[in-house]
Amino acid sequence: MTPDAAAPVPIGAGTPLKYLPKAIRVPEHPVRAILVGWLLAFPISIALSVVAASLFPEASPPSFKVDGFVTLFGLVVFAPVAETLIMGGVLLVLLLFLPPAAAVIVSAAGWGIAHSLMTPIWGLVIWWPFVIFSTLFVTWRTRSYWLAFAVPAATHALQNLIPALLIVQGVNI
Repeated sequence: MTPDAAAPVPIGAGTPLKYLPKAIRVPEHPVRAILVGWLLAFPISIALSVVAASLFPEASPPSFKVDGFVTLFGLVVFAPVAETLIMGGVLLVLLLFLPPAAAVIVSAAGWGIAHSLMTPIWGLVIWWPFVIFSTLFVTWRTRSYWLAFAVPAATHALQNLIPALLIVQGVNI
């Protein structure tokens, strides 16, 4: 077998996901996938947040009961771990019925809707990071379920880190 024959096929080939960087669509370098995933998710979600706040200035942002370390732990450790476990289970079921790209989109839309139940405007922002997290899960599950969980959970933790630090400091985001 030649090295080319053994090369993994990126998820999303022939779909809009093909425009996402190879680093998050091919399970080769976990740390690179985490960093590229975060660099792709965080700035775009901030931009979506600004647009959503401009379109809906009266909408209230999500609010969190601030309790220092507990808030930080909840947003940076607990939420990414719990949501990745749920997301992974849902994606594994979706992949029984849908191609990978469709499963990613359905998953991200579902997370947008779920977060909108808490604060309606939040779903307009949160769907994009979940496109990235879901892509990472689907990509890395072909290599190992441990990495399929760890890579998106770490990316999600980075996604939440700066907002969590701002919330703990009392900055209204």
